Amino acid sequence: MSFFIDHPRARWTLPLAALGVIGATALTVNQTANADSGLPPRTAAQLLADVRSANVSSLSGTVVQTSDLGLPEIPGLSMSGRPGSASSSMTSLISGTHTWRVWLDGPTRQRLALIGSNGESDVIHNGSDVWLWSSADKSAVHHTLSTDQVRAGSAGKGLPSGLAGGLPSGVPSTLPSGAPRTPDEAAAAALALMGQDTTVTTSGAASVAGRSAYELILTPKDKATLVGSVRIAIDSQVHVPLRVQVYSTKRTNPAFEVGFTAVDFAKPDARQFSFTPPAGTTVTQSDHLLAGKGGTSANAPTPSAPTTGQGAPKVVGSGWSTVVVAPFAVPTAPKGSGGSAADSTAQLNGILKALPTTSGAWGSGHVLEGSLFSVVLTNDGRVALGAVPTSQLFSALAAK
Repeated sequence: MSFFIDHPRARWTLPLAALGVIGATALTVNQTANADSGLPPRTAAQLLADVRSANVSSLSGTVVQTSDLGLPEIPGLSMSGRPGSASSSMTSLISGTHTWRVWLDGPTRQRLALIGSNGESDVIHNGSDVWLWSSADKSAVHHTLSTDQVRAGSAGKGLPSGLAGGLPSGVPSTLPSGAPRTPDEAAAAALALMGQDTTVTTSGAASVAGRSAYELILTPKDKATLVGSVRIAIDSQVHVPLRVQVYSTKRTNPAFEVGFTAVDFAKPDARQFSFTPPAGTTVTQSDHLLAGKGGTSANAPTPSAPTTGQGAPKVVGSGWSTVVVAPFAVPTAPKGSGGSAADSTAQLNGILKALPTTSGAWGSGHVLEGSLFSVVLTNDGRVALGAVPTSQLFSALAAK
């Protein structure tokens, strides 16, 4: 497996986008993982080196992701803060509990299936074919990759950083982006935060998915952050992340957890990457990914220009209490677009209307605060977010 720090593409947008903006620098490393379960002792530095040298080319398994982020009950976040709820929607991953099946076979064969009580959603990449399938909607979208895209993908070495990290350009935008989908992606985002304000220790051994693992603990020294600690379980044999738990300063149980409940590092059966749309499925052929152009769907929402706040994102502060301030605009669906574009726009507008309003020297807007993050959407077209209380967001918005 490619070391996840070398692939900083983990997509922690909302709720944890602010955590991905810090580069790795010096860190405090102490303590040694003991041999409570018969494992040889390993220091934190040795564990990081183990992961860096890991080279797994295939695996299959089941991943369970649980989020209990303390979000308020608002339209569009119908499962907010309710552990145990489940959905197969690819856009509902910032709350509740979700189960994935994953199959990985090098850089040109990947499959991810989100299993829920109301159906299954799959992303299947097999050579030049990419399928997006929803059993609940009885719909499938088929992308055909160009020769150059297939060749570029075949040149990859080892396992990509998370499933989406190995998919062709353009596909990740169709995947869930609210939270990491695999322990690898979650570990990438957490380890990107390691700096002089982080203590890195070990806590002996753990058992994850029936496999022995070492645990690495990242503890922020920064008292301003809402992140209490991050625990990463690393497989003792193949040295890949098996589980990541993120703890809030406000709660004793993990606010976010993603980990394997079953995993096999053998080569998956080729049939897992072959897809034939079931009878009754509406199939759409798309050239969205051809020639590596990426592009956007004709029915995609187009953002309206904010009245002020234009420009590149601004980073305020550092480390775990970093705040990102960026331009923000409510998307506007094109006339007559209907379908998912109009639904997404209406959903976002509904969320904004349901959020509490606030104002200060920085202006006025809407606030969303959870156990691990806070977000402020201003009326003048800015968004401020970070793993900090709202008071720090207000200060960042007021900063010149």
